[in-house]
Amino acid sequence: MTSQPGAAVPPDEPFDAVVLAGGAARRLGGADKPGLPVAGRALINRVLDACAGAGTTVVVGPRRATARPVVWAREEPPGGGPLPALAAGLRAGVTADVVVVLAADLPFLSPATVRALLTELAAPESGHDQGDPDGAAAPDGVVLTDPDGRDQPLAAAYRTESLRREIALLASEHGGLSGLPLRLLTAELRLRRLADPTGRASFDCDTWDDLSTARARIREHGTVLDEWIATVKAELGIDLDVDTKVLLDLARDAAHGVARPAAPLTTFLVGYAAAAAGGGEQAVAEAARRAAELAERWAKEADAGEAEA
Repeated sequence: MTSQPGAAVPPDEPFDAVVLAGGAARRLGGADKPGLPVAGRALINRVLDACAGAGTTVVVGPRRATARPVVWAREEPPGGGPLPALAAGLRAGVTADVVVVLAADLPFLSPATVRALLTELAAPESGHDQGDPDGAAAPDGVVLTDPDGRDQPLAAAYRTESLRREIALLASEHGGLSGLPLRLLTAELRLRRLADPTGRASFDCDTWDDLSTARARIREHGTVLDEWIATVKAELGIDLDVDTKVLLDLARDAAHGVARPAAPLTTFLVGYAAAAAGGGEQAVAEAARRAAELAERWAKEADAGEAEA
């Protein structure tokens, strides 16, 4: 389905993605920033995980190994800045009416945040769109704002035709795009803002201190398990929501009621059984329930034996 220009975009409508992965990373001593790891996965792969639902993903920058196939593009001239990079990304294979534009250094970006941007772009006019106080026209894009309220135009969803139109006008007015600041583009667009729903999705890694902060945050006590599970699922290509409490309770019961090594072995067998049953959340839940009941019976029998002795 092709939307009419300015029409509301259903949240489930196909979208493409452009990931900007160039730049000199001067504050990182020229290191290959997108390839730097956070929690064992390169920054660029963490961003690619977040936009995995895109029909086409274009990465603008030097070619490098990625966790999934992408279309590669380079800005002209190389190092010319985000506007030439964005223009190159749009030319390289973006065909959807909506495009998500992302920097390659956002370690906490998630599919949920990308979906929130798309959903907000599809929402009815709110009357708060930039340059349109009456809300008479649909927005050209939705940008994430960080906890301090600053726009993050490289964490945003845009209408593709709006970007192409304004980029062409800027190129004509300035005789090219090299060196032009991104704000010249966003200033001409009707934008809606989305406050960072997690307070972390807009965090980017520009310095070594930023990278150290990201690595520490991802291991914080309250979030480390969720981050680990999300990272493992991405690494293994698993798209499955599992009730972690059920599995943790099962592991605890197996460890206490049987023997400590029984915990990891039991959870492995539950996963294997669920896969053999066709996979899916229900299969995992059913296998975990049966194993938990078995562990409970095992523990009761052991307790009864100790009482008799």
